[in-house]
Amino acid sequence: MTAQEVRLCGLLLREHFGEVVEKVGTHLLKGGAQNLRTIIHETGISLDLVKKSLCVLVQHGACVFRSGRKGAGSPTEYQTCCDRILRILRYPRYIYTAKTLYGDTGELIIEELLQRGHMTMSGTIKTVADRLTQNMEEGRSMDYSEVSSAFFRLVETHFLQRCPPLAGAEPKDSATPAAPAPPGTPAAPVSTAPPTPESFPDCYKVPHVTLVGRGKRQLASEDGEDQRNAKKAKMDSQTHGDEGICWQVNFERFHLHFRDQAIISAVANKLDQTSSEIVRTMLRMSEVTTSPTATCTKPLSANEIFRSLPTSYNIPRPILDQYLTLLIDDPMEFVGKAGESGGGMYVVNMHRALANLARATLESVVQERFGSRSARIFRLLLRKRHLEQKQVEDFAMIPAKEAKDMLYTLLSQNLVQLQEIPKTPDYAPSRTFYLYTVNQLPTARMLLQNCYKTVANLVERRLFESKESKRLLEKSQRIEAILASLQASGAEPEQLTEVEEMITAPEKQQLEALRLHINKLDSAENQVDETIFLLESYINSTASTSLLNDIDGVRLEGQTHIDLDNASRAGH
Repeated sequence: MTAQEVRLCGLLLREHFGEVVEKVGTHLLKGGAQNLRTIIHETGISLDLVKKSLCVLVQHGACVFRSGRKGAGSPTEYQTCCDRILRILRYPRYIYTAKTLYGDTGELIIEELLQRGHMTMSGTIKTVADRLTQNMEEGRSMDYSEVSSAFFRLVETHFLQRCPPLAGAEPKDSATPAAPAPPGTPAAPVSTAPPTPESFPDCYKVPHVTLVGRGKRQLASEDGEDQRNAKKAKMDSQTHGDEGICWQVNFERFHLHFRDQAIISAVANKLDQTSSEIVRTMLRMSEVTTSPTATCTKPLSANEIFRSLPTSYNIPRPILDQYLTLLIDDPMEFVGKAGESGGGMYVVNMHRALANLARATLESVVQERFGSRSARIFRLLLRKRHLEQKQVEDFAMIPAKEAKDMLYTLLSQNLVQLQEIPKTPDYAPSRTFYLYTVNQLPTARMLLQNCYKTVANLVERRLFESKESKRLLEKSQRIEAILASLQASGAEPEQLTEVEEMITAPEKQQLEALRLHINKLDSAENQVDETIFLLESYINSTASTSLLNDIDGVRLEGQTHIDLDNASRAGH
C-alpha cells in the first residue's frame, strides 16, 4: 500500500471511529501484523483503549487476527485490511443502491449493517422495524414479516452474506463485539478474502427465525432511556433461532452491480437506450453463471436473449440481430461473438469494457488538465502505440513548437513515456530513435494514487470546516432538538418562534454557507470515488487476466513437454 492510501485510511478511521482507533489502525497499516504487547508499546496507548480499538476494527471487518508467526502458543497477531477501510468511502453509494433496488426497508437494513459491522438477522429486523415505525403516522407500525421479506431478498441476490465462522469461536450475539483473543492464546487464522459459496457452503443460507410482532416507538420521557435499556436487555435474552449467526454486507456483489451499471450507461451514451437494454439483459442472464473475475460472460444465444428481453421493448427478432451486429462492430467492443449456434452466441467482454472505460477516464483527465490539443496527442499515442515527435506533429496536425511543448508537459507528468531505440550500442543521440508511447496500466495506477490524494484532501477539508464551526453546529443541533420536542408536545406557535430566534440572522447565514460548502465537498468525494472504482476495477481485471494467461501458459508448456516425451518414446 502507498502513503496516500494510508493517509486516506487514517482520515476515514478518525471520522467514523475517533482518534484512538485511527492511531491504532494506521500503526498496524504501517507496521504490518503485530501482537497486543507490541501495539501498546509502540503507540503508547493504554491496554484498555487498544483492546477497545481492536474490538471496533474486528467488528467492522477492518482487522483480522491469527496465531503468531512462531506457531502454536505464540501471541495472537493483528493486521488491518487497507481495502476494507477504503470501502468506508463508498458507504453512501451502497446505501443509495439498496434504496433504489429494495426501497426504504432495504436501505435501512444495509445502513444498520454498515454502521454496526455485523448483526444477527433477528436483531437487524427488530432495529429496522423500530426505525420505520418511528417515522410512520401515529397508530401505524411496521410488521417484522415485511422487514424479514426484504432481508430474504437481499440474501437471495447475494447483497448480504453470513460472516464466516471462526474455528474455536463461541457463538455470540451481534450486540457483543468480537473481542480479540488474549496475547497468549493461539487463534485460528482468519482469511481476509470474503466468504464464497465454494469455501463456505452456508454463506447464503437463511436460518429459520421465530420472530413475530411489529416495530415499536421510542417513548420520550426523563427515565425513558433506563426503561429502553432494561427492555432491550429483556428482548435480547429471548431466543429466535439465529443465535451466533451474524450477517454482513457483501461488498463484492455491490461492486459487480456498479460495474454492470457503468457498462450499461456507457453503451447507452455511445449508442442508444435499446442497445443498453440488450446489454442489461445479457448481464442479468449471466449474473449467476459468470465468475466475478471472468474476462467475459458465458456465451448466450440470440434466441435466449430474445426471449429474456423485457416485454415493454417490442423488438422484432430481425431488429435484435441488427442491434447485436451493431454492438459487435462497435470499436468499444463491449459485445463479442463466440459462435454461430442458436442464432449466434454472444458474450459481454468485461475486461475490454473496463479497459475502454479506464481509457476514456484517462483521456478526460488529460483534456481537463492540459486542453483539447494535448488530449488529441494522448489519444493518438494510445491508438498508434509508438510515434516519433515528427510523426506526432504530422498526425495530430499541430505546429512543431506547440507539439514539442505539449509532449514534454505530458512527459513531465508521467502521462507519456519516452522509449529509446539505439541503432548502435553507444546510444549516440544522432543514431537513436526516440519514440513516445502511453502505457495505460501504469498511467491508470498513477491516476488512482492521485484520486486517493484528492479524496484525502477533501475529507481533511471537510473535517477542518466542521471543527472550525463546531460551536455553531452544536448550537443548531440543540435548538433543532428543542423544536422537535416542543412540536411533539403540542407547543404554541409563539414558543416555537421564540426558540427559533435564538439563532441570529448572521449565524443562519453562516450555517447556510457551511452546509452548502460541506455538500459540495461530499458531492466531490462521491464523484472522485466513481473514478476510483473504475480504475480499481480495470487494474484488478488486468491482474486477473494476466494471472489466467500465466496459468494457461504453464499448462500449455507442461502439455508440450508431455507430447514431446510421448513422441520420443514412440520413436524409440
